[in-house]
Amino acid sequence: MTSGLWELVLEGIWVTVQLLFFSALLAGAVSFVVGIARAHRLWVVRFLAGFYTEVFRGTSALIMIFWVYFVLPLAFGWQLVPMWAGTLALGLTYGAYGSEIVRGALNAVDPAQREGGIALSFTPWQRLRLILLPQAIPEMIPSFCNLLIELLKGTALVSVMGMGDLAFSGNLVRLALQESAEIYTYVLLIYFVIAFLLTRLMRGLEKRLKAGVGKAPERGVSRREPRRAETTGVGGGAV
Repeated sequence: MTSGLWELVLEGIWVTVQLLFFSALLAGAVSFVVGIARAHRLWVVRFLAGFYTEVFRGTSALIMIFWVYFVLPLAFGWQLVPMWAGTLALGLTYGAYGSEIVRGALNAVDPAQREGGIALSFTPWQRLRLILLPQAIPEMIPSFCNLLIELLKGTALVSVMGMGDLAFSGNLVRLALQESAEIYTYVLLIYFVIAFLLTRLMRGLEKRLKAGVGKAPERGVSRREPRRAETTGVGGGAV
């Protein structure tokens, strides 16, 4: 490929990374707000959060992008630029999936921890902030990692708006060179590299968070040491 075509691909990568970043921020915020609301004491809050989750989980991300980009201007009289239309559609859609991750992790915390917070006269917000979230967040990371990878692949849907992301740029290069196999192989590899880097980043974050709550395995400690110690104790007496 010529330098001009490579520049087009690099611009597409940058657009994809920006879209991934902004939509992941929105999806993360929606995940925690809606996930926590699903466990609220007021049934109205639980109902609204559950309704949101079911609506956005039950609709296509592609159709949601069409709706935000083409229908909202007709309803409200203003047009979002493709970047923010894609961010809104993807963030709200994947945030609905993330809310179930948050709800499940919070419900998985040992009930005794909640009871301990009540015994200490903590408010619901204090119990959430000081007891539940510090234990639940490390357990959310693997699921959020999978969701982030799915979001990365979902960013390719914005090419239907003519947005110059990686998928759109790759298609333009393919049309220019008439080389489908080579260009799409490059695009696949680029998506894989980005996904691999995200996975390594999330695994590092998971280790740090689990170490903060005492769940990370100690380095240099063999799993068989307790068994050897037990065997030595049974043979006992001849020291």
